[in-house]
Amino acid sequence: MSAMIPDVCAVVPAAGFGRRMQTECPKQYLSIGDKTILEHAVAALLAHPRVSRVIIAVSPGDERFAQLPLASHPQITVVNGGAERADSVLAGLKAASGAQWVLVHDAARPCLHQDDLNRLLALSDTSRVGGILAAPVRDTMKRAEPGKTAIAHTVERNDLWHALTPQFFPLPLLHDCLTRALNEGAVITDEASALEYCGFHPELVAGRADNIKVTRPEDLRLAEFYLTHADLQEKA
Repeated sequence: MSAMIPDVCAVVPAAGFGRRMQTECPKQYLSIGDKTILEHAVAALLAHPRVSRVIIAVSPGDERFAQLPLASHPQITVVNGGAERADSVLAGLKAASGAQWVLVHDAARPCLHQDDLNRLLALSDTSRVGGILAAPVRDTMKRAEPGKTAIAHTVERNDLWHALTPQFFPLPLLHDCLTRALNEGAVITDEASALEYCGFHPELVAGRADNIKVTRPEDLRLAEFYLTHADLQEKA
């Protein structure tokens, strides 16, 4: 690997349960084809030559991960995650010490494309802050009345984006921003929000809308369709 192009460590927080999936099995361990959602997500990261290793943060006592081939993969490190996503990411960052840049990717986002990942990783050449994959909002957006299911007003969708993952930042910067935001009681919904809290402005890198996160039962079928379609395109 050229010294001019630093390799990248990826962190995958996989300690969540995902109750909206309405299953006893954590969503990252549900299967699509012959792989779990987590395996699909990690495979997309390891397929890129700049990703040198992937750190997966699992729940303490997680017995499912040890049954996967990933558990013995030479590029995989496993750490104990925390109660919140930010806690799991921080645990991963600690294990990634020494890396210059870090990718954070959802364990339940199995449809990442390499062209999106290429564009995101290119930020290491042009940015000191990093950025995220995101998709422009296409639908009409409504804001509800507080605590009700009635429409308060329509939200202008210009300049609105759906935040996706991976999110890509210099490791020391992400660590410092996450630590400060948590210590000061800020609400952290994703890694970029920690940087925003500290006054930084990560870049938006347009990504494919089919890079979906599996959160509800219907998402599983949709992800299966996207992955099957991608496999057919590669074999064509």
